[in-house]
Amino acid sequence: MAKRIEVSDLDIFYGNFKAVEGVNVSIEPRSVTALIGPSGCGKSTFLRSLNRMHEVIPGARVEGKVVMDGQNLYDPDTDPVAVRRQIGMVFQRPNPFPTMSIYDNVVAGVRLNGGRMKKSDTDAIVERSLQSANLWNEVKDRLDRPGAGLSGGQQQRLCIARAIAVEPQVLLMDEPCSALDPISTLAIEDLMTELKDRFTIVIVTHNLQQAARVSEQTGFFNLNGVGQPGRLIEFNPTEKIFSNPDVKATEDYISGRFG
Repeated sequence: MAKRIEVSDLDIFYGNFKAVEGVNVSIEPRSVTALIGPSGCGKSTFLRSLNRMHEVIPGARVEGKVVMDGQNLYDPDTDPVAVRRQIGMVFQRPNPFPTMSIYDNVVAGVRLNGGRMKKSDTDAIVERSLQSANLWNEVKDRLDRPGAGLSGGQQQRLCIARAIAVEPQVLLMDEPCSALDPISTLAIEDLMTELKDRFTIVIVTHNLQQAARVSEQTGFFNLNGVGQPGRLIEFNPTEKIFSNPDVKATEDYISGRFG
């Protein structure tokens, strides 16, 4: 079941450096939310804070709230591993486990979470996840071959299959197409459109056309200067952001005047 995420007064730190400041936003379920803005303004940092991947970096921490299902994900008694099970992540560069087969890549997270399973159960998860990632027909005859042997676009869809195999409620994507050719990019965009019926999807992208094509809501991040924290400057329906934004800085960025 896709879930809404409520973020309030979120500050994100690397040691003493405040990287992102004062984010308040509501991320809608069963839709795609795009995060845009110039490099270094905190988009990916914010994205990683949503499933507590940020704090994997030594000295990194957050202040404020990220609430899903009425639960603050940063409460002291909340298990970060459980958070990451519910909120999956797909990274910029496809990162299949190089020594694992396509089959084992898909069920890696499931096995980590659930221990031993019957082969018929894992078979079903593999087929369902690869079907969902629009990859099944391309790989069903070579599931025992290394995942690293696939093309870049196929590897990224394999990583998406791996992320959704554990049945998360939210899918975070950090520039998932930046390392891919235009045809593979289109395949991933089509996939996002299909998956949003089942997941809440948040994507960081530098490709403004992509944000306009795939998302319902868009957030624009910016910073006042080098060494300043990034801030969420505007958050609106994508159509409004690209046609009639509320903030001049948003308009300047979208029209290519800076960034």
